[in-house]
Amino acid sequence: MTDIWYNETLYRSWGQRFAITRELARVRSSFQDIAIFESEFHGRIMTLDGIVQITERDEFVYQEMLAHVPILAHGSAESVLIIGAGDGGVLRRVLMHGNVTRAVMVEIDGEVIRLSKEFLPKIAGNAWTDARAEIIVGDGIDYVQRAQDTSFDVIIVDSTDPIGVGEVLFTDDFYRNCARILTDRGVIVNQCGVPFMQSAELHETSVRRKRFFPDVTAYIVAVPTYIGGFMTLGWAGKDASLTTVPASLIAARARQSGILGQTSYWTPEIHVSAFVLPPYIARHLP
Repeated sequence: MTDIWYNETLYRSWGQRFAITRELARVRSSFQDIAIFESEFHGRIMTLDGIVQITERDEFVYQEMLAHVPILAHGSAESVLIIGAGDGGVLRRVLMHGNVTRAVMVEIDGEVIRLSKEFLPKIAGNAWTDARAEIIVGDGIDYVQRAQDTSFDVIIVDSTDPIGVGEVLFTDDFYRNCARILTDRGVIVNQCGVPFMQSAELHETSVRRKRFFPDVTAYIVAVPTYIGGFMTLGWAGKDASLTTVPASLIAARARQSGILGQTSYWTPEIHVSAFVLPPYIARHLP
């Protein structure tokens, strides 16, 4: 057993710790402090400004639900915009779908991409070199402001909580532009925190999205290292029918796209049930 522990203070009265075997990298980028550790149980771990962002042991849970749910709910998504997600895990899951012909990933911090390629290569796999992928080191806000109308079917935002570098991805201007660049059945998803501890984040983000999208809700995922119970993934779409697609049709789409049987958390049944929210979460939606 190691005597080295990494303590993550998530809230003023609650945190968690990880048994660490060695530190692999620590960098101060232009935007944030980035560290990567080797742990005893969770494999390699990346932290940003002291908060755990991803671990090799359970990254599949969050990444699969963030990517597969909107793409399969849409049913015919060809063009996907990813904002953040510099570790490449969401990009890899998006590119698992054979119907996706274009995946644009915009990550503001190039150091996250560089360190992920060097120390977390399993997370992205071959996604970095896929011909359908366009990797941009830049500001997601600027990108959506300049993007053409109706140029994307799905937008996936994998950001930190609405503080620091991620704060601008929760604003009116951002959601207004996202609505503009999405097609007529387009949908945007983003993490909205753990509502047991961060209910205001889900509520305020949902109210803001409601100004620009007719269908606003959330779906849930249980990520072990995002402590506090279910995490919510916010959903804003132009077609309310996308959240009620039956599991049989979701399964048929997954089979056609090539992902059925290739996941470790997502299934058609989990996809459908994720939109059934416990009352303590549902009450925070507008």
